[in-house]
Amino acid sequence: MTCLSIPAAATAAKRAAHAASWAAGRVTAARRVLPSFLIVGAQRCGTTSLYRSLARHPLVLKAVWRKGVHYFDVAYHKGPGWYRAHFPLAATARRLARRHGRAPLAFESSPYYLFHPLAAERIGRDLPGVKVIVLVRDPVERAWSAHAHELARGFEHEPSFERAVALEEERLAGEEERLRADPFATSHAHRHHAYLARGRYAEQLDRFGALLGRDRMLVIDSGDLFADPEPVLRRVLGFLGLPPLRDTRFERHNARPRTSPMPDRLRRSLRDHFAPWDERLRPWLGADPSWRR
Repeated sequence: MTCLSIPAAATAAKRAAHAASWAAGRVTAARRVLPSFLIVGAQRCGTTSLYRSLARHPLVLKAVWRKGVHYFDVAYHKGPGWYRAHFPLAATARRLARRHGRAPLAFESSPYYLFHPLAAERIGRDLPGVKVIVLVRDPVERAWSAHAHELARGFEHEPSFERAVALEEERLAGEEERLRADPFATSHAHRHHAYLARGRYAEQLDRFGALLGRDRMLVIDSGDLFADPEPVLRRVLGFLGLPPLRDTRFERHNARPRTSPMPDRLRRSLRDHFAPWDERLRPWLGADPSWRR
């Protein structure tokens, strides 16, 4: 008989409970709400911090089991019933509406949506009227942080950030085209090794804007959010049509500190690489990005 350690047993029990709850969710999927807004990215730009802050709002309903459902990128083949099963019951939403005098909003946060070549089209088709929030950050720091993140999670095996950046073009060659050609395909490299490509925010924002409309999008500079969160959170809630929070606490989550600094030569090279893409962010932000001021 196999004996589990206490942590392993707890994890197994949690997984079993999750599976049972999700199975129940499938049965009741037709009686569940769909999200009114999504945090779609970008990865390593503060999406978890914003998610947790918004989830504290009494008129916001988060996805039931996890922050990111990742339906519109890697799980689209599972179908709309699978997706709807991840959200609260409509009866819960009605109770909140009676208590607060207005309908609550459900949401989830999957930061790969922004980068996946088919996610915007799928979101626009399946969630008409949904609003999306995008966070952007200094793309050099984002890439640096993403490499540490992927290493820690075991999705990256190249310990040198500079070498990983040098390998990116080769790793990603043809992957976007393959994802477009086969709607149910997935790509490890496209999801986990796109250190520079994910930081070229403007091309991803333009794709979403063309398919959803700019009026349904809010782009937040993470530098401003972390420097002075209260006015940024007010702006987010105004975009969503929600009343302000009484408790405006904001905490940073999921930081990945590095043990050694990035070489100045590499930093300068990457800053130059991103300069034209950063310039294209100005219309989306209404100002220069915080890292260019």
